[in-house]
Amino acid sequence: MSRQFDRRAFLRRSATGVMALAVGPGLLAACSTDDLSTSGKAGGGSSPRTGGTLRAAFVGGGASETLDFFNGPSALDLVRARAWHGTLGNLDPSAPDGVRYGVLKGIDVAEDLSTYTLHVRPGVRFTDGSKLTSADILHSLSALAGKSMLPVYKLAAVNFDLAAAKADGDLKVVLPTLRPIADGRMILCQGNFLIVKDGTRRFAQGMPSCGPFRLSEFTPGQGSAFTRYDDHYGQVPHLEGLELRSIADSTARAGALTSGEIDFAHDLSPVTARTLADNGKVELAPTSSPYLVGLSFQMNMSVKPFGDPRVREAFKLAANREAMVKTVFYGNAVVGNDLPSIGFPDYAESVPQRAYDPDKARKLLKAAGAEGVKVELTTGPETPGMVEMATLYVEDLKKAGVRASVRELPAGQLFADFAAYSRLPLAASYQMPIPALSTYQMSTAGGSPSAFGWKHAEVDALVAKSRAERDGAEAQKLGTAAQRKRWDEGNQVLPVFKPNLNAQAKGVGGIRDDLFEQFPGFSQASLA
Repeated sequence: MSRQFDRRAFLRRSATGVMALAVGPGLLAACSTDDLSTSGKAGGGSSPRTGGTLRAAFVGGGASETLDFFNGPSALDLVRARAWHGTLGNLDPSAPDGVRYGVLKGIDVAEDLSTYTLHVRPGVRFTDGSKLTSADILHSLSALAGKSMLPVYKLAAVNFDLAAAKADGDLKVVLPTLRPIADGRMILCQGNFLIVKDGTRRFAQGMPSCGPFRLSEFTPGQGSAFTRYDDHYGQVPHLEGLELRSIADSTARAGALTSGEIDFAHDLSPVTARTLADNGKVELAPTSSPYLVGLSFQMNMSVKPFGDPRVREAFKLAANREAMVKTVFYGNAVVGNDLPSIGFPDYAESVPQRAYDPDKARKLLKAAGAEGVKVELTTGPETPGMVEMATLYVEDLKKAGVRASVRELPAGQLFADFAAYSRLPLAASYQMPIPALSTYQMSTAGGSPSAFGWKHAEVDALVAKSRAERDGAEAQKLGTAAQRKRWDEGNQVLPVFKPNLNAQAKGVGGIRDDLFEQFPGFSQASLA
């Protein structure tokens, strides 16, 4: 099927046979986000209005929510931090370096790829009036990101020699690489490397910050409130205030939107999103490529029968991908090919699409002595569609002769004990939208616990060579070879990429303009 997500088609297909949620009188009126060229401008091209408080709802982490975004695992922890703190930059394929810089004005790379020089944007100020300098960049990267347990922050530590990083004056940071890499800008400017003041050890309301908003209130599991930071570098936000609310249930988030209690609802379930199609006061705002989430199943190669490549191939062939897209997402998702990061430049687009072939799967299992093997697939509602996908996949496996069953854990429990999770024989997972080779290094290279027993030094070496290659064509060739090896012998079934099905009151604009759509920012958002 087509890999281009069609927002208009979603609305057309969703317009029939759906239930309408209750509609309240307080919603905003007037502009469609179908045309991304008008994103950020209320009224289909007019200037965004200044003022007002935008209210947005997300799935939070309950009482475990934290202001320490370097160690806060929930989506809401990072969204809150992006409103509060300045970022090094965001991925932007349309920009010359592939990134849109934030508190940096640029990054230079040495010819031999041994060092990256980060140039700090002059004049950036924290809310206490002090200027942001290279010392703040060093502290945020080395002392905080370097010690984080979250995989995305480990990317900096495994690519750069943070202990040898140094300031060269107030506006320059020299960052040595641990090995030659040409794609370091893509690592540092993913939208999640945020900057706090040098010496920060404790994250609390009132601490100096340099993001678009000041934090004025925070209650874990409930929400947070912000006011505009009028001295924000670059563009001062249009909004006067921002409220982020923690609402775990998708239907409840949609109900709050249609009743006028909020203006933006994040990551709705496909079923919930369909109920909004006939509501003339709200509009769907799904994320677009490359900001699509990969839904997958991990086969543990350390556990029988998944050490046998024939079994792994059989489990991939057993997945009816088209049916999953149609049944779970009503046709509004993208068929996956057992490789993450679709839509990014380093994704191996030339690898042939894997077919649905339960008969061949059954033959492979028989040849491997695994005919009628019994497996349990562990999943949980960590993002919309995960449980439904697992349920369909188990039925697919049964058609290939596997005695498969589903074990569903409560929300928030699947990854809670990651050591136990990584020992599961067959487990559901999801992949965040990060470039392909960075994803491999973060979650798979070197026998990472999240690699589920995959440990292939030759593939690690291909990835490293690709990332160290300045010539784009040669880098693509090497990267594709690594991904083809992973496609042939890997232990990941990745049948579907899904958008985050966000929804907003009509007249809300500019959220997409902040980039990093997976975790929306609001620095350019506006109300009608």
